[in-house]
Amino acid sequence: MQSDMKQRPGLADPIAMEVFTNRLLAVSDEIANAMIRSSFSSNIKERKDCSVALFAADGRLIAQASHIPLHLGSLLGSVETILSAYPVDTIRDGEVFICNDPYVAGGTHTPDISVVTPVFLDGVLRYFAANIGHHSDVGGTVPGSIYGAAKSIFEEGLRLPVMRLFRAGKLDEELLRMIALNSRAPQERWLDIRVQAAANDRGARLMRELVGTFGTGDIDALVDDLLTYTNARLRRRIAAMKDGSASFEAQIEHDGITPKEITIRANVTVAGDRLAVDFEGTGPQAAGAFNVARGALHASVYYVVKTLLDPYLLPNSGMFSGIEITAPKGSLLNPNPPAPVGARSITCNKVVRAMIGAFSQLLPDDWAQAAGQDIVPVMVFSGQGSDAPEGYVYLESIGGGAGARNDADGMDGIHVHVTNSSNLPIEPLELEYDLIVDEYALVNDSAGAGRQRGGMGIARQISAPRGGVLFTARSDGHKHGAPGTAGGLAGRPAVLLKNPGTPQREELSPVVAGIELGPGESVRLETPGGGGFGAPEERPADALARDLRDGRYSAAHARACFGDSAVDTALRQLAPRDRSA
Repeated sequence: MQSDMKQRPGLADPIAMEVFTNRLLAVSDEIANAMIRSSFSSNIKERKDCSVALFAADGRLIAQASHIPLHLGSLLGSVETILSAYPVDTIRDGEVFICNDPYVAGGTHTPDISVVTPVFLDGVLRYFAANIGHHSDVGGTVPGSIYGAAKSIFEEGLRLPVMRLFRAGKLDEELLRMIALNSRAPQERWLDIRVQAAANDRGARLMRELVGTFGTGDIDALVDDLLTYTNARLRRRIAAMKDGSASFEAQIEHDGITPKEITIRANVTVAGDRLAVDFEGTGPQAAGAFNVARGALHASVYYVVKTLLDPYLLPNSGMFSGIEITAPKGSLLNPNPPAPVGARSITCNKVVRAMIGAFSQLLPDDWAQAAGQDIVPVMVFSGQGSDAPEGYVYLESIGGGAGARNDADGMDGIHVHVTNSSNLPIEPLELEYDLIVDEYALVNDSAGAGRQRGGMGIARQISAPRGGVLFTARSDGHKHGAPGTAGGLAGRPAVLLKNPGTPQREELSPVVAGIELGPGESVRLETPGGGGFGAPEERPADALARDLRDGRYSAAHARACFGDSAVDTALRQLAPRDRSA
């Protein structure tokens, strides 16, 4: 980083800026750690489905914790909306704001609740500490508040405009009581929102300590330098690309109501150090909940630019001004209210797939990569537990296979692109909920074949030992596997089953709600594998031998993908016991 800085005239002190940057990131990480350690819901304390950012008083993003890229949309939108609704001179010390609505409060879907705390120094508003937590339920038609077949946002739970949660340091208990009452797990909502506010308070104290270390004037100069540097660095990366335009298409396979595919078309144009991304040619807004609000679309674009052009680029407002983003009004990516948007993360990952395909045409060939699972499949279980008399709502977004790259196999069983939450381990799942995990494993034969293979999908099978459980799911990639590139083969598509391995086996739609599980009944989701890179016959024999030994591919599947000769050569490298396996 320092070598880049030295090429930038006018920086007050590059070394101080480097120290300052890391201190900012440490503050944002500390807020996130406080949330995770103190939260009551498994979705935040175990799965880490939360994010944190710091803003200047004028709304410029100055730091974001390294959690979930998609949450950047809600964080930016919430602070932007606060400053629009409340002039700076009307905001008072001791106030805390709360919001979630995608249309009037800059959110991306209703379960993501933002809590924003103004940070004052010597009576002057200087910063905002902001965090977001994905809450397991905020009301609506189905447990989990994300209903793929919703026809409007009014079916997706409580809508919060920007409101004051605290005034003069005092909690508005009536507001919090109303929010909690609209959830199927009210105690969790009450406690986790309190935790969000307390974590921001911790961040505010750390920011005051930071100012005490550097001084107000120096911090102002360092923030300006940081954003200027980030902007200049990104523009250099853009200028190094080929001028021109490129387009690529991806599809979602279901509009939430019917199995109707909708096209996402990404058009990328590079002109000097300017980058324009438009989505002209994208299909109309979905009848169901797969639409994408403005903040979620912008966060997806910023993710791709950072990932492909400069993974070490600092996530702050300096990277935004060089990027122009547009989408047709009334389209899937710019819907008219009150269109539902609950399942936006699936569509956002397909936006990323389309953008990577377009960018790859303007970047060196060895930067290309195959598609990964590129969805965020979610399973939701709701019921009554012995330790949860008010009821529980457990949701889990399941990872899958990452796409292969020019020089590396895809990773197995991970979240990809704009989501980055952890899994819920089996032990706390079975302790907290009246559920049993029958199987949690990688899916054999799911990885797309190629010179570099894709990553493997995940199988998650859960049963209800005493019944009385409602199951809801949203998924995609059940018709078509993640495509390979440069001759690589597609990964295996997803599948969702009820009562697998029994005479009552039933394949379910990728968008289901209110499926009742009786005693001992189960559901199983197998997520997609990643696409392969390069022709399968080019895979080294020793690499294919390891795949066979480790059970990634069965011999029969490997023969179909790689050919008999390649498999026979690989098998000869294995010990006799591994060949038989």
